[in-house]
Amino acid sequence: MKKSLFYILGSAFLLTLASASGCSENVPEASKGERSIAVNDPEPATQPQSITKYRNVKVKITTPMGDMIAELYDSTPKHRDNFIKLAQEGYYNDLLFHRIIKNFMIQGGDPDSRGAAPGMRLGSGGPDYKVDAEIVDTLVHLKGALAAARQGDAVNPRKQSSGSQFYIVQGTPVQEQMLLGLENRRNARRDSSSLFKYSEAQIEAYKTLGGTPHLDGDYTVFGRIVEGLDVIDKIAAVETGQGDRPTEDVSFQITVIDE
Repeated sequence: MKKSLFYILGSAFLLTLASASGCSENVPEASKGERSIAVNDPEPATQPQSITKYRNVKVKITTPMGDMIAELYDSTPKHRDNFIKLAQEGYYNDLLFHRIIKNFMIQGGDPDSRGAAPGMRLGSGGPDYKVDAEIVDTLVHLKGALAAARQGDAVNPRKQSSGSQFYIVQGTPVQEQMLLGLENRRNARRDSSSLFKYSEAQIEAYKTLGGTPHLDGDYTVFGRIVEGLDVIDKIAAVETGQGDRPTEDVSFQITVIDE
């Protein structure tokens, strides 16, 4: 049986955002799902075991609005190798960015989006496996971050990633006060030997470049856009309809350009 397409952040987290920002305005309604990344994958087997290992790999994401070059992180080898494998097999060719939320992210990688009829609800497709979480404290959701979509914690407590669906962060500039509030929230779940702290460089980048720091520590970031950040903005600006799907398809292809 298919589970719900999106998972919704809890009210406790929304209250954290409000207190972190020092803002008395209404927080976004959780029911809108505008601050979560999720996917309804088939029940997982395990990720492929015989994936060739790579180092310092870049890929090109070709779209009608321009090309993006992404660098894949060696510190997340399972996600890196799986992404390369799918790209080399042509798995991503002519898929759609099926879910776009301006000032948040653009999401793609659902194989059901290839040739999908207008208005068809997307976001449930993928291979018959998940990828184990590789959440690294130093890899955060700055603008241009390439990260893996996943099901919510209620059905996926190990935070395993979709076998194919990913998102690219657009986000907005973030105040330091909010980052410190998010630090405290994360550290409340840790012992004193493994406390999380944003570096000065990360804080400055969040303030100027922007991003979605509330996702830090909950999703695997496995790469970043090193060329074509403006393409993210162009894609994020398209008109969308039901399910945050663009009213006009935004397709893409992914090719490995540097092994």
